[in-house]
Amino acid sequence: MEVQETRVQTDRVLTIPNILSMARLVGVPVFLWLILRPEFGGPKSDGWALLVLMLSGISDYLDGKLARRWNQISGLGRLLDPAADRLYILSTLVGLTWREILPIWLTAALLARELVLLVMVGILRRHGYPPPQVNFLGKAATFNLMYAFPLLLLSDGSGWLPSLAAIFGWAFAGWGTTLYWWAGVLYVVQVRRLVRADPMAD
Repeated sequence: MEVQETRVQTDRVLTIPNILSMARLVGVPVFLWLILRPEFGGPKSDGWALLVLMLSGISDYLDGKLARRWNQISGLGRLLDPAADRLYILSTLVGLTWREILPIWLTAALLARELVLLVMVGILRRHGYPPPQVNFLGKAATFNLMYAFPLLLLSDGSGWLPSLAAIFGWAFAGWGTTLYWWAGVLYVVQVRRLVRADPMAD
């Protein structure tokens, strides 16, 4: 399922890729606070929220690229990168659903997929396997959703720009949700094969 094998190349914690991933994690509560400020009587801060999301996307691209180029792939980095992706998706779902920009059914569909993956990780750990590596399909799904969410946030208004943002935002959201579930189904298949091949399962 993986695009390529990426073995751990360093035990160091304070590498540039890991620091970028940590910075993305710190940005999660900041982003959520900015996006929810209008709901608690504060000024609208969508522009700042979009900036945080954009910086997160740039750092997401850089941490993986730099880790491979500088031979700094680490066990911690393998955990931080997908954790930051999921936390940004979850925080955006909470914020946009709270502001009634996203429908509850879409939020439920994406959260259900996360629940399925959580169950699969639990099954793998019970059989002594590590969590599955992020594959190309899962990364493509995340990129689609990370494009969709800022566009849908921009669509919260009137005029030609919000209307255009809504069209592209929902297109990315549709593709992202489909790919997200497709990657989830492949994870389930992978886990099933590993469990069947485990001699301890007999």
